[in-house]
Amino acid sequence: MLKDITLGQYYPSASALHALDPRTKLVGTLVFMVSLFIVNSFGYALCTAFLICMIIASRVPFLYMVKGLKAIFVLLVFTAALNLFLTAGEPIWQFGILKISKEGLNTAVSMAVRLVYLVLGASLMTLTTTPNKLTDGLESLLGPLTKIKVPVHEIAMMMSIALRFIPILTEETDRIMKAQMARGADFESGKLMQRIKALIPVLVPMFVAAFRRANDLALAMEARCYRGGAGRTHMKPLKYTQRDIAAYIVMFAYLGVIIFLRVVFGW
Repeated sequence: MLKDITLGQYYPSASALHALDPRTKLVGTLVFMVSLFIVNSFGYALCTAFLICMIIASRVPFLYMVKGLKAIFVLLVFTAALNLFLTAGEPIWQFGILKISKEGLNTAVSMAVRLVYLVLGASLMTLTTTPNKLTDGLESLLGPLTKIKVPVHEIAMMMSIALRFIPILTEETDRIMKAQMARGADFESGKLMQRIKALIPVLVPMFVAAFRRANDLALAMEARCYRGGAGRTHMKPLKYTQRDIAAYIVMFAYLGVIIFLRVVFGW
């Protein structure tokens, strides 16, 4: 399951989505996330069509993206179950204290779809954008906040490092688990508490490895005289192209249609 985490990984490809400016992709991801919380019922069909078009444009294999959903399966089931059984409304099934209402079913389905699409949308952005470009794009978009003393560069740097560490720590955890299994550890059988206790030999070396990597990174940055973003320049400055302008037109047209459908038809 650890190898199925796609968030934070980069998939190299010569696609139109890869060629876009990182600021365009960040804004597009935000627009898509906002649209997911605006739509209702049939509006999800438009969100689905938009997401499928973006996946096709990225040239990232669909199965490669979908396998990243395995990492959130437990959270997905837990969220759906809470909404399914705890939402009040017109009952459609009841057994003892367990009751499923029509409103609960609708809420559970919509929340599950939103969670899946949020993960796919965020994964699509990281799969088509290198961490360095993502940092530059985020810093550029948040640039106006520097006027009110917000440490934009530091925030962008921390987010970039966090995204970069996701696949590294995933591989490290997988390596530790395999080493423990070779020594007789069992992570798949037994009761819940037994499984949690079995993870202790994994968590301790994982945290040690994470702190060691963080310390190495800090030493490397200090050795290169890193002192924050003040006065720093970029080797490859970000520039918008006609492709980015067209992408902005498409994404805001998509958001406008979503808002129109919700306001006029209640979708």
